[in-house]
Amino acid sequence: MTSDTPLQARREQIVLDHFADETRQDFDAVLGTFPHPHYELIPSGEVHDGVADVRQYYVDTRRAFPDQRHEIIQLRHADDAVIVEFWLLGTHLGPLKGIAPTGNTFRCRMNAFFIFEHDKLVCERVYFDTLTMLRQLLVGVPAQHVGALLGSLLAQPTAAPAPQ
Repeated sequence: MTSDTPLQARREQIVLDHFADETRQDFDAVLGTFPHPHYELIPSGEVHDGVADVRQYYVDTRRAFPDQRHEIIQLRHADDAVIVEFWLLGTHLGPLKGIAPTGNTFRCRMNAFFIFEHDKLVCERVYFDTLTMLRQLLVGVPAQHVGALLGSLLAQPTAAPAPQ
């Protein structure tokens, strides 16, 4: 524990339980760490709000990475948050936003801000470098397919070929 006060200790335990429940894929327990589940994935701009939306996020990410897990590097307290630096790891064994499984593993350093109102978790806001993850996932994918895959992942159409 890195907490100095009873409130910090309570918040830290919620975050540690949240991480452990995610790794065990006990999503009912993870959802129970929030009064109203809310995720913000900053690199993609995705927001998952409410039980059904967050549960679908879990289903989609675990379909893509059934062995997804975390390794906590450091946990810090702020006035209204617990900030966790961690490694996210997994193997790409299922579809990910239009990208067929590559079988590649990834290890990506991330930060998550667990935002609290007193002792209630109200948001998990996650920051990471998408390129770090993609570079590992797309190893071995033929170069001519990378543009279409990235466009699919970013939910943007790929650029049309330049007229000749």
